[in-house]
Amino acid sequence: MRILIAEDDFASRKFMLRFLSKYGECDVTVDGTEAVEAFSMALEAKEGYDLVCLDIMMPVLDGYQALKEIRNIEKEKGISDDKKAKIIMTTALNEGRNVTKAFELGCTAYAGKPIDQDKFENVLRKLDLI
Repeated sequence: MRILIAEDDFASRKFMLRFLSKYGECDVTVDGTEAVEAFSMALEAKEGYDLVCLDIMMPVLDGYQALKEIRNIEKEKGISDDKKAKIIMTTALNEGRNVTKAFELGCTAYAGKPIDQDKFENVLRKLDLI
């Protein structure tokens, strides 16, 4: 599995990398712009991501904007729904309106911080990623 982690907080980034690296090859970005660029470059190289973990509160381009851009790239490239990347929003923003907005923009799942490893692994199983 190919995994893209977009996280601006060093400790969270390090945790996610350590946690997810046992499931596949991980690339890490520190803001939404880098995430969108990495996603696009991976598709161009025919090595698209199976899973994208997006923090919402990031500099330059936030997670909502990055999510929207990634889904637009997939749409432009004609990627079918069953081939689209699974996108999990990883954030401390757990209010209902934030969750609703993320799903409206096309996220697959939503994980509140601090990340509960067992719950996150259950989500990965439900998404048939592990």
